[in-house]
Amino acid sequence: MGIRLGAIADDFTGATDLANNLVRAGMRVVQLIDVPEDGAHGLAGEADAVVIALKSRTAPVAEAVNASLRALAWLRDAGAEQVYFKYCSTFDSTPAGNIGPIAEALMDALDTDFTVATPAFPDNGRTVFKGHLFVGDVLLSESGMRDHPLTPMTDSNLVEVLGAQTTRPVGLIDHTVLAGGADAVRARITELRSRGVAFAIVDAVSNDDLVRLGEAVRDLPLVTAGSGLALGLPANWGLRPTSAAAGLPPAAGHRAVVSGSVSTATNGQVRAFLDTGRPAFGVDPLRIAAGEDVAGSALAFAEAHLADGPVLIYSTEAPDTVRGVQNRLGAAEAGELVERTLAEIARGLVARGVRQLVVAGGETSGAVVRALGVTGLRIGPQIDPGVPWCAGTASDGTPLHLALKSGNFGGPDFFTAAFGLLGPA
Repeated sequence: MGIRLGAIADDFTGATDLANNLVRAGMRVVQLIDVPEDGAHGLAGEADAVVIALKSRTAPVAEAVNASLRALAWLRDAGAEQVYFKYCSTFDSTPAGNIGPIAEALMDALDTDFTVATPAFPDNGRTVFKGHLFVGDVLLSESGMRDHPLTPMTDSNLVEVLGAQTTRPVGLIDHTVLAGGADAVRARITELRSRGVAFAIVDAVSNDDLVRLGEAVRDLPLVTAGSGLALGLPANWGLRPTSAAAGLPPAAGHRAVVSGSVSTATNGQVRAFLDTGRPAFGVDPLRIAAGEDVAGSALAFAEAHLADGPVLIYSTEAPDTVRGVQNRLGAAEAGELVERTLAEIARGLVARGVRQLVVAGGETSGAVVRALGVTGLRIGPQIDPGVPWCAGTASDGTPLHLALKSGNFGGPDFFTAAFGLLGPA
């Protein structure tokens, strides 16, 4: 039997975030890194859902659309009954895309005239009310995302944000409709479609809202959302939460954290780690640009401390510092320098016996898993909302446990607490 749900995620941490919620709701999930070259993948045969992780969030629009369509073709060949386009719970994108253009391309390929859109994930403080996205108690435009170096979010009205990226009309299904249950949502969808509306931003302030929405959209060929909607979909196939869906092999080896995120949450996690006095090495983009062997220095530092790990290697700074570096090197150049260096460091850490690795930041996670040659991940237990442990294999056959953390996710002690879930060192 083919897979029930096929998902396309626009970055690597977002893919594990989505997979984590599907596992919580009872699905056996495999995450693939990029679109497989062949027509099948051994892991997919054991899964109810397959999530294909792309690095398309900040890619050029045409490149992002093409990658998403290739992922769609693979998932349809694998038998996916419904397709899920997953983006960040902060809906971060630019006025040019890529959320709107990808969603429209998927709609055309699936020959459907309507889909929903909601980044809501209440477990992580992301809620949508009257079409406006809140991060905790503040509007998106007043959160740390307003300073994001690549996709600053300065508008909280998602109808307007998505409308700027699409050629099709965007409407709203608000909380009063959700309160009426799945039948009320379906009636509102019928009304919007009759008026030519193609996208509906959907309010959600609780998991119950997402469960009702999940039931209401069971017949849509395509849904688009953050990871929260995943909580409401597995029940459409008669699946229920079970711990068996999250089983992983035992963990072993050294422990390390590689952090490239500049988010407010990750900055706090780095500070909390430093406050413990554990070994940490800061990666300076300006030293990399000056030609210094920063990766070599970081690995020499780590090698001296891995036996007493975990060790943290980080390039995580406050927004003002990041802007200063970008002004000197250019935003894209600075980001690429750091990504390449952290990926090289991750390879070196694995070569030195690290088998349990936390990676913070979507762009950094993408660079690291590609550098390690990981092509698929089995999704395990949740560490914090949106972040599970995963098991995979590097290209040389080395078994790994990986936690790919969105920059905005996790509590202050995430970098140390995560390893406790895998047992004693």
